[in-house]
This record gives sequence, structure tokens and C-alpha cells, in this order.
Amino acid sequence: MAGKFEILKSANGGFRFNLKAGNGEIIFSSESYESQAKARQGAESVISNASDENRFERKTDKNGASYFVLKAANGEQIGKSETYSSGAAMENGIQSVKNNAAGAVITDATGA
Repeated sequence: MAGKFEILKSANGGFRFNLKAGNGEIIFSSESYESQAKARQGAESVISNASDENRFERKTDKNGASYFVLKAANGEQIGKSETYSSGAAMENGIQSVKNNAAGAVITDATGA
């Protein structure tokens, strides 16, 4: 089963999306967007940028956990991953985003 993007309405009235793997697990979450259309553009940006290894920035949080962010061609952050217990697990997460974004459909889960 291919991955999918779900556009959601946030509690603050904004919009965001999650990329879910074929098994339904959330593997990547977006920043907040002011409109549903902008959230859709963000998901489309993941699809176009996830195939470029240079768009992934590997990071470590203050507790030493690994995570990554995906940036667009203009350097803007599109979203970030969950935290991982190791660098190897993070690399698997990056590969999962690459694999699942490639064939993902964008769905509207806002109820609007």
C-alpha cells in the first residue's frame, strides 16, 4: 500500500498535513499553514523535494534524539520527523519518507 498525505485542520484554525506510510503510521508532519490550499502546496513540495538527498537536514534535539527536517529548494522548512533513538533509525525514517512520498496521494481530512 502506498503512502498518503492527510490534510488536517489544527486547533488554532490553521492547516497541516501528515505523511502516512502504507501501514498508516505517521512518518512526517508539516509546519502550520494559513490555508488548506497552502497545506496542499506543502504536501506537493514534499513530493517534489523528497527525492533529493540534499533537502534532508539531520538534527539532534537537546535530549540527544535524532530527527530530520525536509527543506524546499528555497531553504524553507516544510516539516519534520518524529524523534528517533539512533542515527540509523533516523536514516530508515528518511528512506521511508522518500519511498512513501513518491507515490502518495493527497487527501482532505478536514471535514470541510
